[in-house]
Amino acid sequence: MKSTEKIVFAGGCFWCTEAVFQRIEGVETVVSGYTGGTIKNPAYREVCTGRTGHAEGILLTYDPNVVDINTLLEVHFATHDPTTLNRQGNDVGTQYRSEIFYTTKEQKEASEAFIKLLTDNKVFKDPIVTPVTPLDVFYEAEEDHQNYYNGNKDQPYCSFIITPKVEKIKKYYSEKLKTN
Repeated sequence: MKSTEKIVFAGGCFWCTEAVFQRIEGVETVVSGYTGGTIKNPAYREVCTGRTGHAEGILLTYDPNVVDINTLLEVHFATHDPTTLNRQGNDVGTQYRSEIFYTTKEQKEASEAFIKLLTDNKVFKDPIVTPVTPLDVFYEAEEDHQNYYNGNKDQPYCSFIITPKVEKIKKYYSEKLKTN
């Protein structure tokens, strides 16, 4: 019987993180949405104000027998800046924060250990500001935000911001990518 786990990564715009993790072998689904906020069923326009407290994130369903949590953490930290509070590049606000929302004790422990490893080895010049938080509720984003990059590669944001991240994982994680 096949087992799957879920975890939510927030690391800036969910269009970026979705595009990266859709390509990782063992990741079965990637859903863009909102978590960590104070109102129920927020809409994109509300989250963008920064007043709901939600982060844009992606809910991953993955098979830990194919891709382990450490690989997912490595890709997460390699494809965003975990040292900037409430910011990723030109995207500024609490909705763009770096955060990990775990669903298992093992994910929590692995996330904390991975952050410690990065910190101890001074992988980043500045301190990592990524909280590790239990997942409470995840709200799926509107349909036009799902699979965004794959349907809009020619849009300027996609070609200038997302494509370089996708190319980076192709270069450094080629052995971890789906073959289809």
